[in-house]
Parts: sequence; C-alpha cells; structure tokens
Amino acid sequence: MNLKTIAKLAGVSTVTVSNVINGKYHKASKETVERIQKIVEETHYQPSATARSLIMKRSRIIGVVIPNLHPDDGFSVSPYNAQILAYLDRFIRNKGYYMMLHCVLRSADVLPSLTTWNVDGVFLLGVAPEDVAALSQRLSIPTVFVDTYTDEPSLAAIRIDDRKGGYLAGKYLLDQGHRRIAFVSPSTQYPGVMQERYLGFCQAFQERGLSFHQEDKFTVPETMYEQGMKIGETVASRPEITAIAAMADILALGAMEGLRLGGRRVPEDVSVTGFDDLPECRYAYPKLTSISQHLEEKVRCAGEYLFSMLEEQTEASGSRIVDVELIPRESVAKRVPELDSLSQSPNPETEKTAQEKSSQK
Repeated sequence: MNLKTIAKLAGVSTVTVSNVINGKYHKASKETVERIQKIVEETHYQPSATARSLIMKRSRIIGVVIPNLHPDDGFSVSPYNAQILAYLDRFIRNKGYYMMLHCVLRSADVLPSLTTWNVDGVFLLGVAPEDVAALSQRLSIPTVFVDTYTDEPSLAAIRIDDRKGGYLAGKYLLDQGHRRIAFVSPSTQYPGVMQERYLGFCQAFQERGLSFHQEDKFTVPETMYEQGMKIGETVASRPEITAIAAMADILALGAMEGLRLGGRRVPEDVSVTGFDDLPECRYAYPKLTSISQHLEEKVRCAGEYLFSMLEEQTEASGSRIVDVELIPRESVAKRVPELDSLSQSPNPETEKTAQEKSSQK
C-alpha cells in the first residue's frame, strides 16, 4: 500500500492524500478528508517516517546529550539522569516527536555528531562553562542548555537556584542544632553547580556568626553510591560530626549505608540530607530529607523554550532559574549542642559528689 494506491481508491491526487496524511486538512474538502482517512484506516497504511521528514523538512527527532559519562558507564548509573530523561522523553513524546540520546565524556565531544545528525533541536545537559561558547557557535538548530551556567544572554538556559539549595540544606541542619556538618560533593573548585551549592551552604553558617570547618568538607571524584559509602564510613569514625549534607541523593544514600557499616545510626547518631529529591528518597530507610529541584517543572520550562523555537520560529534566549525546596523526612533528628558538650566534659557537681562518697569510705 502506497500513496498512489490510496489516491486511486479515493479518486484524488497523491498530493491531496499527502496533505491529509500530514494534517493539512484545509487543502481538501471535509468529505475528501473523511474518505481518505477511512481508506488509510481500512488498509492499515503506515506512512514512511523518512518520507514524511522529507516532506515536512523535519525529522521530528530531538537530541538529548548527557556529558561526563565514562566509556564504561551508562546513563542509568546516575538516578538523576534516569529521572530527568524520563521527564524529557514524556514531554517530547507528547509533542509528537522522538528522543535521541547521546552520552559523551566531555560536552564538546558531541559536536561532530550534532553537525551531522538530522535532529530538529537538542537539549544539552550539564555543559561545562568553558564548552558553552564553542557549542553555541557551531550549532545551527534550536538548542536549550539545562543545568548550565552561562552569562551569554543570547542562549536559552534553564537551571535551578543551586546557591539557595545549598543554603537550605545548611540552614535546616543548623536549625536542628547541628554544628559539625560534613559537606559532601564533587569538586567545588570551578564556577558552576557545585560551587554555588557550597557557597550557599557556607552562607547559612555566616548568617549565624559560625565558621564552617574545612576539615568537614569531603570531595568525591564521582557522584556515585560507592563514593558516598566511603564518606559515610569516614564520618562514622569522627563522632564530632553529627550531620552530613550531601549534594546528591545518590551520595546521601551511600553515606547512610557507610554510616551503618561504621556502627552509627541515622538519624539518632548522624543526620543526613540529600539533593535532588529523587523517588529513591521515599524508598530509603529512613526516608531521606532532600532538596527538591522540581525536576518536572525544570523540564517543562526547558521544553517550552525549545518548542517555542521550533513551532513558533521564535528566538528564545536568556537564563531561567527554577526555585528549589527542602523536603523534610525522617533522616534528620534534632540535636542539642549543649547536651553534646555536657556528655563530653565532666560535670563538676557530679565529680564533687563522687569525691565525697570516696572520702566517706
């Protein structure tokens, strides 16, 4: 079954059949549209995606690029990647498009592929600031940067308020009475997501006139469960630390297991917070307190940016910042610093009583 056969059965031209199949109903009468649709349904005709893309001058494919993945890793190694991809796929499908996923070690590695792919638009996730300019100059298709910091006003970029997220984590733990808090994240050396979260975390201390102990800062080479476990085991050997603020849920979940292996309980001995508010937070025991990125909202904003460029032929640009929120659960317990100091130093009255009893003997 092809267009010529359908056209012959309907008594119209192949151009008319093509118009109806591609939704251009205004170019044919209502009766003709209904007659062609009935024939298509009865014959189970499936139009060629390649042919349609040539006619529409669109592939109806949206590229999604995830950087910072090693050759031996898959995107599912990160629960965050899996969750944001699920939201992106749903948004793209609801628009009648298809998602093409590409994982690379560095953001710039995708350039050779993007310049040859037949994609209508692309979402670039977590692009390093130094790669933004090179990518934007080489790409001629609608592009939206997600989780990317850039000062270039002509680019469309969506991210969250990372500094506020770090601040909320620090403030919440300090409000619960914790003073020695381990900060766990990938490197904060360079401008971007993690540096912003660290600055917000330190701001919470500064507002209270407190100093964050640099020896309580733990940097991991990769955002993985096993790295979180190692930090948890280390913290378990340092009783002065009573809380952990992990800048990713996967690190927090690993830290909770490391604490357990080190003989310390969550939250009775050490409180733990994560960042992302992934579904795993609700499945953990105890349920994990986390900073919500409002991922679905972030994807919706990114999607609206991209499809406004595609469908309305507009130039969407500028950064949009999605708000964050702390979601309290069971992994944080209140701490009273005064009780800690009392338990660690002798009570003069208790010592005096003990000495009196000893002399009486």
